[in-house]
Amino acid sequence: MVVLRYLVILITYIGLGLGYLPGLRMNRATIAIVGAAFLMALGVLDLPAAWGAIDYKTLIFLFGMMIISANLAASGFFQLALDYTIRRIHSPFGLLVVLTFGSGILSALFLNDTIALILTPLVVGITQLLKLKPIPYLLALAGATNLGSVATLSGNPQNILIGSFSGISYLDFAKALTPLALICLTIQVGLLWWLYPEVRSLRPYLKVKPPRYHIFKPLLIKSLLITTGLLVAFLIGIPTAEVTLIAAALLLVTRRLKPERILQKVDWDLLLMFCGLFILTEGVQKLGSLEWLSRFVDNPLSILGITALLSNLVSNVPAVLLLHHLIPHPDTRTWLLLAAASTLAGNLTLLGSVANLIVAEAVAKQGYRLTFGEHLRFGLPLTAITLMLTYFWLA
Repeated sequence: MVVLRYLVILITYIGLGLGYLPGLRMNRATIAIVGAAFLMALGVLDLPAAWGAIDYKTLIFLFGMMIISANLAASGFFQLALDYTIRRIHSPFGLLVVLTFGSGILSALFLNDTIALILTPLVVGITQLLKLKPIPYLLALAGATNLGSVATLSGNPQNILIGSFSGISYLDFAKALTPLALICLTIQVGLLWWLYPEVRSLRPYLKVKPPRYHIFKPLLIKSLLITTGLLVAFLIGIPTAEVTLIAAALLLVTRRLKPERILQKVDWDLLLMFCGLFILTEGVQKLGSLEWLSRFVDNPLSILGITALLSNLVSNVPAVLLLHHLIPHPDTRTWLLLAAASTLAGNLTLLGSVANLIVAEAVAKQGYRLTFGEHLRFGLPLTAITLMLTYFWLA
């Protein structure tokens, strides 16, 4: 029975790392749920314990941010922001800089996976329009959505988890990590300038007419007002889960937009995966399987190393869930190291973060190919430099 329990855990985490199980049509959400159910079937924990393991505040925060992002997307906000950019930037290097910092800032305010999903086809369209090679700009988008999301608790799912577990306020988190995120974005621009000579040009490209898009003005105004109010609430310290749910509820009160259009944009797979991961991690903890990891969280350098390794083996969200039990609750510096390392390590390989995979899959539909090797050529030095910077910044 003990061997079977550990086998279930091993297979589940292999599946989470790969994103699938060979021979089966399963994604990370179904793998997490099935693994959790098998641990319950094997007597590791019962249904009340499984239910109690689910952190409802994290799920509410995620759900609310998805509703807000879906409304902004439906209003045309992201297309408007990109159109504003290309009308005012007139060189390949200028486009690279603005795309990096623009997508990085948007990822700090909203979920990075959402930004990657929305902006990838737009970036492909713009590079085609301007007759530029898309790969450097897509790498800029993928990297920036990870780097920018370091800055705030709302930037990515693992930061949302860490905010819930640690009790660090939105403002304190942003004060500590926003400067780091901005420096990392600057490093990314320099790295892409070095790797891809074609992006160095400051020569104006031919003026072209941007693609047409539709702005839903009433929804845009409403979404921006509510989002601004939400960010103010974050900064003054109102509990994030509650205020995010209220903001989402206000956006769902509408006479013009069918609810199906917004609710189908919610990443239900991600929410389901979180439920399975919470239960799975509780089962792993009950089996005492995390004790060996405790030796790796006794100093900042080892925390960075084990977090980066686990984030690329099993993905960053499962890594945070595995490690958070071992971190002393009041130790703010260690929580910040965990947040930064789990996010920055996502740039190491194409499989390191969901945002990378979103960009690769979306660009494949447009007839281009972002290979593992092409990404590693960019991601390896970027990750090494930014993790080293994080060590000196926080430790």
